[in-house]
Amino acid sequence: MNPTPDARGFFTERHALYSRFIRAMRYPQGLRAFFLSSPLVRPGLRILDAGCGTGALTLAVRDAFVRRGCVPSALHAFDLTPAMLDQLREALRRRGINDVELAEANVLQLDGLPASWRDYHLIVSAAMLEYVPRDRFVNALAGLRGRLQEGGSFVLFITRRNPLTRLLIGRWWASNLYTAGELSDACERAGFSRFAFRRFPTAARYLSVWGYIVEATR
Repeated sequence: MNPTPDARGFFTERHALYSRFIRAMRYPQGLRAFFLSSPLVRPGLRILDAGCGTGALTLAVRDAFVRRGCVPSALHAFDLTPAMLDQLREALRRRGINDVELAEANVLQLDGLPASWRDYHLIVSAAMLEYVPRDRFVNALAGLRGRLQEGGSFVLFITRRNPLTRLLIGRWWASNLYTAGELSDACERAGFSRFAFRRFPTAARYLSVWGYIVEATR
């Protein structure tokens, strides 16, 4: 069973509300703070945002790279929901940003991406893989791993399971929730050579209540 068309409909109806929700949580600022302090940031990287939504992570990554004087050689982003991609396109237009390429695609059907969208140094994903069916979660991770160069890095921001997120994210946003043990097992099964849990910087540490950061290497 693949409920991703339902996810498309869900976020088509709620994309504007979603943007307001993550702004209220200061989620984009937390994502940017993470990459501003990350040793993964360096010039000339090919970067993919898997499940970019309305662009919180795409813009946070680009902002962090620009602030650190590191220009990516490519910044690509895809999402399942056209309404979210349209909102991101408008945000890019307003900011005068023309170096981000977008595509509509399903993380479980990556062959739908442009043929050149592979061999990335860095793949990032935030608040998307929660909407992949649990029995396909490892498949989604393995597919993204396959788009990395040997030694490339994958950074995953994903909702953790606790009483608060069960109510606020699991119920309200119809999201799957994961424990650290489940994520470790999934990374191993997806074939990553190593992985570690990272933390948000001090200024954004409150986001640790919401989710995990997993940094994995092909």
